[in-house]
Amino acid sequence: MGTPRVFRSERRTLPKAAGFWLLAVLFLMLFFASAAASPLYPVYQLQFRFSAATLTAVFAVYVLVLLVTLLFFGSVSDYLGRLPMIIAALVFSVAGCALFLTADGVGTLYAARSLQGIATGLASGPIGAALIDLQPPGSRRGPVVTSAFSTLGLALGALVTSGLVQYAPAPTHLIWWALLAVFTVGIPAVLAIGEPGSRRPGVLASLRPAVAVPPRARGTFAGVIPCLVATWALGGLYLSLGPSLAAAATGSPNLLWGGLVIFLLCGTGAAAAYVLRGISPRAAMLTGCLSLLAGVAVTFGAIATTTSAAFLAGTTVAGAGFGLAFQGAFRMTTDLAAPAQRAGLVTAVFVVGYLAFSVPALIAGVATTAFGLRSTALVYSASLGALVAVAAGILVFRPGDPPSQPARPSSYADRQIRRLAACYPSLAVQRFRTGADDRRGLIVTVSSRPCLEDP
Repeated sequence: MGTPRVFRSERRTLPKAAGFWLLAVLFLMLFFASAAASPLYPVYQLQFRFSAATLTAVFAVYVLVLLVTLLFFGSVSDYLGRLPMIIAALVFSVAGCALFLTADGVGTLYAARSLQGIATGLASGPIGAALIDLQPPGSRRGPVVTSAFSTLGLALGALVTSGLVQYAPAPTHLIWWALLAVFTVGIPAVLAIGEPGSRRPGVLASLRPAVAVPPRARGTFAGVIPCLVATWALGGLYLSLGPSLAAAATGSPNLLWGGLVIFLLCGTGAAAAYVLRGISPRAAMLTGCLSLLAGVAVTFGAIATTTSAAFLAGTTVAGAGFGLAFQGAFRMTTDLAAPAQRAGLVTAVFVVGYLAFSVPALIAGVATTAFGLRSTALVYSASLGALVAVAAGILVFRPGDPPSQPARPSSYADRQIRRLAACYPSLAVQRFRTGADDRRGLIVTVSSRPCLEDP
């Protein structure tokens, strides 16, 4: 492999601190934009007269395109530099906003969401890595900001957009004009940052995804799959049909309720994962499963009886379980892999997660078209409860495998991978290569809470 070549520029560039916070804000806005479409789904559904199945398909295409983009292009910035990939992502974001502004049918929505998926997949890794490149020496600011701002972006995107759609003029245009302006201004702003990365040969080889489960982790990985599917499927349901469920549960046409339930799910997940970050992985997963089971049960009753207070309470409790259960399952699995094996294993976890995030929601959309939203939501909730019960049972009755013997982290990559085990991640992963040993690792660029300390 060739020696990395660090970019040098004679032009004047922003100070590192300014570049850091500029990229942090753009990072937040990318995830803000990805959640902005959720409160608009019911509006588009009425305007273009499409079914619930089509609604969830529009949601799912974003997730699937993001996953493919991330798997194949997540490492490219390690070879071409951070800024070219970030600028390309902003261009895709501008194009996506422009398509939403000109949307005249469901085909345009598919195209716009696909462009958003490409943008998020291209940018999440390079921005996460650039924040680490630009953070002060010895600081942990980069991982803290990437984890906090990504979740904050999702929560605010749903809440702010629902408020604008409900109370501001031009409900299907105002938010996209605002985001188009942000991303357009972001392009020359990024050009003012000095390239924090390096360039090296081997970009074609980096396009090959690395997905593998080490033999000693396979039993645990299989055991946590019900938990992974349940947690991510819950998120997929809320980000696709959540606004429709909120309208049905509250009996109110106010679209702010749809943004609020998404905000509650993300916010309580983040808070629970942060407050209980010190407990063991098994305890976190079991506590999360029990909370998720309780929340789903309350939500089931709320949907059956159309009780708005119970629906909001169930969403809050389920959100706490959502954060803890995934955190515990993730840590249990990754603790069983040696440092050199963690990259492929974490990628495998997220492949399962992204598929669970999109496919069940798509099925729910088809079922809603055929059987109605209420019946579908009840069956969906019961299915989630069954999965969580199975996950808790496996956890209680299956002895835990001893974790892989540490080995003191020998590289920056190892330290970042170990830090993942203390975080609740969701939605995006970046593959990277660092140091003389060229160890491959993963940085989670979206999570429900900051990674404030090494485990």
